[in-house]
Amino acid sequence: MELKLSSENFQEEVLNSNLPVLVDFYADWCGPCKMMAPIVEKIAEELEGKAKVGKVNVDQNQDLAIKYNIMSIPTIIIFKNGEESRRIVGVRDKEELLKAF
Repeated sequence: MELKLSSENFQEEVLNSNLPVLVDFYADWCGPCKMMAPIVEKIAEELEGKAKVGKVNVDQNQDLAIKYNIMSIPTIIIFKNGEESRRIVGVRDKEELLKAF
């Protein structure tokens, strides 16, 4: 299941996580983001218990978008041990995202 991430829970759910975390930075009005949504959802199902998957709405959480220098969406960042380990910008297929772990 995808987590709804915000400024309030980002530290706990992502930076303090023992598991790797895929964070999808998106916006509701973004066409490519809508294309990625079902792919991210499938990854969340497949990796349940092995990794976390969360989404950050950049319109509602501009501070996180600025902090992580999100210049275009969708941007997916993989966090491991509280650190960014991989950044993927644009529409990608499920296999490429899974390889990022």
